[in-house]
Amino acid sequence: MPIRARLAVTLLPAALLAGTAALAQPAPAPAPRAPAIDAANLAETVRTLASDQFQGRAPGTVGEERTVGYLIGRLQALGLEPAGVDGGWTQPVPLLRTRLGTPTTLQFDRGGKVTPLAFGTDIYVSTLRPDDRAVVDAAPLVFVGYGVSAPERGWDDFKGQDLKGKVAVFLINDPDFAAAPGEPVANSFGGRTMTYYGRWTYKFEEAARRGAVAALIVHDADGVGYGWNVVKSGGGENYDIVRAPDTLTSLALQGWVSGEAAGRLFADAGLDLAALRVAARRKDFKPVDMRTRFQAAIPVEHAVVQSQNVLAKIPGTTRPEEVVMYGAHWDAYGEGPADEQGRIYRAGANDDALGVAGLFEIARNFKAAPAPDRSIVFAFWTAEERGLLGSEAYAAAPLYPLEKTVANLGLDILQTAGRAKDVILVGKGQGTLEDDLARLAAAQGRTVSVESLPERGLFFRADHFSLAKRGVPVLLMMGIAGASDLVDGGKPAGQKWVDDYTGRCYHQACDSWDATWNLAGAVQDISVFYQIGDELARSANWPGWKDGSEFKALRERSAAARQ
Repeated sequence: MPIRARLAVTLLPAALLAGTAALAQPAPAPAPRAPAIDAANLAETVRTLASDQFQGRAPGTVGEERTVGYLIGRLQALGLEPAGVDGGWTQPVPLLRTRLGTPTTLQFDRGGKVTPLAFGTDIYVSTLRPDDRAVVDAAPLVFVGYGVSAPERGWDDFKGQDLKGKVAVFLINDPDFAAAPGEPVANSFGGRTMTYYGRWTYKFEEAARRGAVAALIVHDADGVGYGWNVVKSGGGENYDIVRAPDTLTSLALQGWVSGEAAGRLFADAGLDLAALRVAARRKDFKPVDMRTRFQAAIPVEHAVVQSQNVLAKIPGTTRPEEVVMYGAHWDAYGEGPADEQGRIYRAGANDDALGVAGLFEIARNFKAAPAPDRSIVFAFWTAEERGLLGSEAYAAAPLYPLEKTVANLGLDILQTAGRAKDVILVGKGQGTLEDDLARLAAAQGRTVSVESLPERGLFFRADHFSLAKRGVPVLLMMGIAGASDLVDGGKPAGQKWVDDYTGRCYHQACDSWDATWNLAGAVQDISVFYQIGDELARSANWPGWKDGSEFKALRERSAAARQ
């Protein structure tokens, strides 16, 4: 069915200046360009992508083939140009898929006292190496506290500790996460707002940078934001982009120790875990030899899955080498067990078919407007649900220089409960784009509300982050980050929507197209993202990172390229 181009919901600009007296005054700044985001178009795109025809859009499946073909067809119909490899529409993303088998050895050993570990109960691990067996041969455990190396904050948990061939044991989140008021560390890392140093991905990356053979994080539901059931839900499976042998992680295994098993581990080593948690909140913390070794031998199934990002562009007229990028992920979870209604496809209607639909509408509006000065690239990422891997593959081998990428604006889950009086900001204090968001939301008559659970680290859990950690300024629109102040029902109604979606439908077959969705709020959010990109694409402005952001120094290293 063809997409309708009629105006279903249009956000009007501020009142126009009138009268001859105004002619004598300095020219005012132009009002933000008001896009015509069509809710019916959004609905039709979601209804299509979430249909059984696309089989849940899992990477490397027939569902991917159909999805990629659909995306390219739509982009061609919109009049966009291909922005992929060799003048095509795609960027190949080969993925490594691994799955652990039944361990033949999995234990801690302290001076000959062996403690067997139950996989999925005491410990959960996986691997990102394409080896037939994951082996850790009696490697010593070293407790590294929060495992943070943050020179810009004067913080170093490692103190020169050699981790080569050893197992790094971490606490989750930032050093100030559990700090009491008055402790010297309080608010050194943003308080309850997680920085990247608090993310489990950072811990594993840091352990690998230091040559560790394995990395284990002590599970704490409050610190990570979810229970042990979520940790072990991967079933020993993991994904990564395919890497050259000399760039593979050093970690044979990476994962988690349950809180209960960790308590026994530390106690058996004569260590007080509770006291060490407090000690790890001080700058003078030093790594602790746990006088325990980790032994593991686990068979590994591994294979390469071929997937693709889809990229399109509107070339800039005067500075085409400077790129404003929009992003959404096309993948979902594919086929799974039937739910109570017999649905087997976890089709990600909101996560993230609605984001894809938003990009189509943004692109349609740009094509209806005068050509931009800077190029606008639309990226449809693969394998977000496997660990942000499509965007990571792009950021590792960008088709457009990252130092000339003005910003990345990501759509990933939009609220479907109607118009809101506010917009939810994810990652407060990170970048100057949040100031643009506030200004343009105000032009819509809306305020900005900060995400309700910043300790969950949502800023680090969507595709924009692959570019952020390489210095590109970013902004994320994610409807589940907080309760919207809905026009109909206020924040209680907004919280009810968040709770219902995350409690029932997130990553489940329930995330399907629903004709009762009210997309007026999604239209508001997509509109403000269009306006942010429109301003950037028609100016010479370069957004940046704010003081205190862990990404500011990265961007500043390439400042000469933007002179």
